[in-house]
Amino acid sequence: MGWNMNSSKTREKIVAAADRLYYERGFEATSFTDVAEVVGISRGNFYYHFKTKDEMLDAVIERRILERGAMLDGWIDAGQSPKQCVASFIKILLMNNQKVRSYGCPVGTLFSELSKLNHPGESGARELYDLFRIWLKRRFEAMGKSDNADSLAMHLLAQSQGVAALANAYPNEPFLEQEVQQMLAWLDAVADEAQIRT
Repeated sequence: MGWNMNSSKTREKIVAAADRLYYERGFEATSFTDVAEVVGISRGNFYYHFKTKDEMLDAVIERRILERGAMLDGWIDAGQSPKQCVASFIKILLMNNQKVRSYGCPVGTLFSELSKLNHPGESGARELYDLFRIWLKRRFEAMGKSDNADSLAMHLLAQSQGVAALANAYPNEPFLEQEVQQMLAWLDAVADEAQIRT
């Protein structure tokens, strides 16, 4: 029983290390050896958990989906209103300010790299976008914007991806904070319009 627990913890450490390295260095530039060195295990022990790099990628994507899903559900469980939930989503850019400036968006950079490689993991990475898109759509519907909830969700996703990309390109400018404030002002206008129509 204890051995299985240790085995499970080792696997979690491998996936967490791979997740960080894929984000900071890129999927293609990260080798088994890189991940094994970070975790502090031999390659033999490593292969016990993952036979291929694609298996490890699948585990990283699954981890990201579970973590992001828990974060989104956590805001709802905490009693945030639909508008507050969307505001929390926008503020992720501020929470991850330094990482975004250094490496871009973890979802966008992974999807972009896999897409260029024509890698089958691209569809799994798209599931992260789907997670955000569907969640945002439901929040906008709950705000009374059922008629265009999906287009609002896509607009916000596009905005946040663009902000992350440009904050990465211009890390020393106050661009990110200014854009977050504009996105929050846009959200206020969307919520106000929804109230007027109800």
